[in-house]
Amino acid sequence: MRRHVILSLFLRHLYLYKRSLPRLMEIFYWPFLDLLLWGFITLYLNQFKGSLPNFVSFFLGALILWDILFRAQQGISVSFLEDMWARNLLNLFVAPVRPIEYIVSLMLVSIVKLLTAATLLAILAWLFYSFNILVMGISLIPFVINLVVMGWAIGIITTSLILRFGQEAEVLAWGLAFLFQPISAVFYPVSVLPPFLQGLAKMIPASHVFEGMRAVIMGAGLPVDHLLKASLLNAFYITLAIAFFHWNLRGVRQRGLLARIGG
Repeated sequence: MRRHVILSLFLRHLYLYKRSLPRLMEIFYWPFLDLLLWGFITLYLNQFKGSLPNFVSFFLGALILWDILFRAQQGISVSFLEDMWARNLLNLFVAPVRPIEYIVSLMLVSIVKLLTAATLLAILAWLFYSFNILVMGISLIPFVINLVVMGWAIGIITTSLILRFGQEAEVLAWGLAFLFQPISAVFYPVSVLPPFLQGLAKMIPASHVFEGMRAVIMGAGLPVDHLLKASLLNAFYITLAIAFFHWNLRGVRQRGLLARIGG
């Protein structure tokens, strides 16, 4: 084997990371995320010394609801990527298609995907673990709606970043939603987080949803305060995400980058 060829190919891949934030995130992002998530779960379980009440309901319910958020985000960002991979973006945005019409079509795609995935997860949880997600009753509907809207907001922001930075930002489509997982109180309450993260968690709609879910499972009734806060935050974030998409699309068009990205 020729060492200079191996070294050249090795350096070629390293140079890709030199000025690429998405690629650097890929190296440091997942280990850091795993450390935070499982560290906080361990702290939460340690409080109960192995006797956490409603353990299965807490974790399976959280898993199914988190997957709804993730599928909502994926329905937006991955569907956009499919248009980009097919070199169809230029055709779409030179046609008489308004940006909001394109976004709404991706939202409909995400609804189909998340309904299919959530139904499958709910059936498997019932068959394998005798867990019925419908135990949450009518309160499940506003919980799910808030998670879907947050997933849409993340998906639209992801799409905007890919539109602006091109293929090197594609990794965000698979990992950006998980950036919010440690501070979304998915598997543990907000109180487990350090004080400086608790303030940040209260600004995340999902944290209010999962805190509300645990309250319902414990029999505390519908947490109207959490749902109201999640709804107000989601209304702000989805509006901001759509405005961000419009701003990025206008910038890409003005710079002539659309043909390079999706032509």
